[in-house]
Amino acid sequence: MAEIIVHQEKIPDPSVVSALCPFGAIDVLDGKVLINAGCKMCRLCIKNGPAGAFELVKEQRAAVDKDKWQGIAVYLDQTDGEIHPVSLELLGKARELAGKVDQPVIALLAGAALAKAVREILHYGVDKLYLYEHPNLDHFRIEPYAAVFEDFIKRCQPAVVLVGGTAIGRSLAPRVAARFRTGLTADCTFLDIQKNTDLDQIRPAFGGNIMAHIRTPHHRPQFATVRYKIFSAPERLDAPRGEIIRVDMDDALLTSKIETLSASRKEPVKNIEDADVLVVAGQGIQRNENMALLEELAENLGGMLGGTRPVIEAGWLEPRRQIGLSGRTVKPKLLIACGVSGSVQFAAGMSGSDRIIAINIDPEAPIFKVAHTAIVGDVCEILPSLLQKIRAGEFVQ
Repeated sequence: MAEIIVHQEKIPDPSVVSALCPFGAIDVLDGKVLINAGCKMCRLCIKNGPAGAFELVKEQRAAVDKDKWQGIAVYLDQTDGEIHPVSLELLGKARELAGKVDQPVIALLAGAALAKAVREILHYGVDKLYLYEHPNLDHFRIEPYAAVFEDFIKRCQPAVVLVGGTAIGRSLAPRVAARFRTGLTADCTFLDIQKNTDLDQIRPAFGGNIMAHIRTPHHRPQFATVRYKIFSAPERLDAPRGEIIRVDMDDALLTSKIETLSASRKEPVKNIEDADVLVVAGQGIQRNENMALLEELAENLGGMLGGTRPVIEAGWLEPRRQIGLSGRTVKPKLLIACGVSGSVQFAAGMSGSDRIIAINIDPEAPIFKVAHTAIVGDVCEILPSLLQKIRAGEFVQ
């Protein structure tokens, strides 16, 4: 990391230099000029301040020896011994990446009672499973889990670390990446790997208006988080395989200032990520009253109703039904987009659907670029006819 160094002896009047920074990052304390955390590295102090008073110093970091960092690692997100499905999807992607560079797939599993989870994970092509089992890991608390994650990386030195974009993963990954002063790319939608193990990470940026291609060539390990339903889970192997490495840690490293007083499970709720059929409402449905048509279509198809951001913000659907970058990522067998324009943000959250049918009155709507079947017309005129055919037992091919 770079930093601004202050040469106090070259500042004749400390009281006037604080005005140099538009971000208020220059403080004067007891006649001494200090740079605070508000510094944006804009370098205006260097340009406009007294000659030689401020200096930009870049950290000289030794080149990373990539040969010492081997393997594609996956953090297995679990609750009460149940592995989150996103972790299985990441194991599939890890196996694909590992095959390209001839390296092993390594997994980290931490918790209290993990016998059932261990048996299941070995059916998904893990070469080495590092198991951290301890009573203090019963409930997720950031301090002991971060300590476990750090110990795991120091032991096996993986080139790549994949973490699910869950509430736990989003909390854990950046904290551990910061400990190794390495890069982390969040919410990746595409991953590939070079022969030298540099990870190609692609994610939407600037509100989804561009797709950023990110590499971390000078640091290891390389961290990436991925949302649920971005990749496909691998086939479950009939026979278990892989080496289990049990790791014991000092109890002092597994302590936390957070005390869990009680824990209870939420009532199970079917989420749109798990639906095989989705009917999606866009701004083109015009009125809340028209939502009943879409709800009826979803019910007749045995599916669920989702919506785009404008529909959610209008209060026509609850937030957990939003699809897109700022909502949920889905991969149903059938998705029917009704009055959806098809912004990049939305498309990034549903483009993996097996079959996409789009209905929109605008023949130039971007949604038609990702749809398998395009229907140009008014949703409110097309849906009643479609529902009539479904009720009559006619099936749309």
